[in-house]
Amino acid sequence: MDHFNYIGAGLAAIGSGAAAIGVGLIFGNFVSGALRNPSAAASQFTNAIIGAALAEGLGIFAFLIAILLYLKG
Repeated sequence: MDHFNYIGAGLAAIGSGAAAIGVGLIFGNFVSGALRNPSAAASQFTNAIIGAALAEGLGIFAFLIAILLYLKG
């Protein structure tokens, strides 16, 4: 049954990569919107930072679950 823990850890580690993709999408869309409407960029920067923090938090949580599953197996 130990090999299932390693498979689960690998699958949970995918969440860290997904968080990186999410942060890239957040800031890519923010820059795109800021270039289209520079006057609204200052008010939307806080929303971009909060979104990136939430995405990174989920990535760290997925990494923690992966480490716990790896150490259990």
